[in-house]
Amino acid sequence: MSPPRCKRVVVTPGFDPQSQPVVPADMLAPLSQDSIQLDFICSAFGRSIDWKVEPIFTEAFSADLLLPTDVVQAAVFVALVQRPSGLHVLFTKRASHLYDHAGQICFPGGRIEHTDRDAIAAALRETYEEIGVAPEFIQLIGTQPSFLTSTRFTMKPVIGVIRPGFTITPDSTEVAEVFEVPLSVLMDPRLHRLHQANLPGGGHRFYFSITWQSYFIWGATAALIRNIYHYLSAAELKIKG
Repeated sequence: MSPPRCKRVVVTPGFDPQSQPVVPADMLAPLSQDSIQLDFICSAFGRSIDWKVEPIFTEAFSADLLLPTDVVQAAVFVALVQRPSGLHVLFTKRASHLYDHAGQICFPGGRIEHTDRDAIAAALRETYEEIGVAPEFIQLIGTQPSFLTSTRFTMKPVIGVIRPGFTITPDSTEVAEVFEVPLSVLMDPRLHRLHQANLPGGGHRFYFSITWQSYFIWGATAALIRNIYHYLSAAELKIKG
């Protein structure tokens, strides 16, 4: 099927992302177990991979090339954690009193300040400020294309693994909860649902969601996860043939 053109979601009061209709999306194969291991992921990000971003959000993922004006540049840290059962990904649930995206699930991160050297420095700084993981516990792996959100932020994903020995100390003014989701869940596109949000004034918007236990991951965070899947899927094809 040809992908619908993305019109980015603008959340309005009373909007419930979990209740919006689920619509058909391309059926994609889950990654093999070998492709969600740390060695493979590091190898994949160390190569030049011919791949395409999530087609529904091609325009939103063109922020690095188009350099849109009147946007706030931000960076997020996609933190991998090695557990006995496999790799997990660390998420935060935003505090309910925050003005922007209260109660939503996201990656640690925030705006790139003028004192930050680059997006990577901003992601590491925000991770330390939000959840207390110091940069010395982080091994960087790579980056992904920035995503332009409906609130006019460009989110630059920085991917890395947190080394053993770290502790989590959330900043309660920003973070209500820190939790982990198995990477095997996130990299299984059979669990990615595409929603169509009908707008009060007519028209509609599309966004992905992933549900794990009681957690509903959607919007820009789910789009970044979907893009990582596309990258690793292309790497799997190239490296393993």
